[in-house]
Amino acid sequence: MSSLVDKIKNKTSSNSNSNSNSNSQPSQPEEQSFSIQPHPAKSNDPRDLQPSLGGGLNTKPEVGAFHARDPYVPPKNITDNLPPAQSRDELRARAAELNKQ
Repeated sequence: MSSLVDKIKNKTSSNSNSNSNSNSQPSQPEEQSFSIQPHPAKSNDPRDLQPSLGGGLNTKPEVGAFHARDPYVPPKNITDNLPPAQSRDELRARAAELNKQ
């Protein structure tokens, strides 16, 4: 146990003496210093610390459809102006026409 204490004493005394005996020992890097940084909050509300444009689905407007609540029901004037629905045969013929190129 005393040998452990002696080793610690030797190491601490050699560090304090290294500044005065810089020629005999290799130079030690200076000890790190830390300081207290100011807190970024302006109030005690934790929402103040959250970034205004967060990550994920909230930042992209094109994924806003995933946050929709109810289906969109168009007004009567829009539904009256829609063309009638096409049959499967008409849709297949149109697809074949577009794919010909």
